[in-house]
Amino acid sequence: MIEYARTKSGKTRAIPIDAALEDDIRAHAKKHGQMGRFFGYSISAFREGVERAGLSLPDGQMTHVLRHTFASHFMMNGGNILTLQRILGHANVTMTMRYAHLSPEHLQEAKALNPLARLTLG
Repeated sequence: MIEYARTKSGKTRAIPIDAALEDDIRAHAKKHGQMGRFFGYSISAFREGVERAGLSLPDGQMTHVLRHTFASHFMMNGGNILTLQRILGHANVTMTMRYAHLSPEHLQEAKALNPLARLTLG
């Protein structure tokens, strides 16, 4: 479980993770952790990777783009929008849809999966 304590909303939230990933994180922390931190500061390495990839990001959005990328891939892999909302800590699903780069058109499966669509009266 990963716990986020100092969030923008001020609310603590916990996200379950796979046991193997938790073991990998703990092993990394044991080997490379410092002063109670699991990971060192990596902003310069990330910035270098962004530059090498030739990406052009708006000011202040360099690491924030990772949240958008995670959200998009989570949904493309079949994730649930309400689960994603809880993971990202959004107060409403509208913001989550923006993060996942979804518009209402992406929810068209609601028409096909709606039990009322198969209901026949008479």
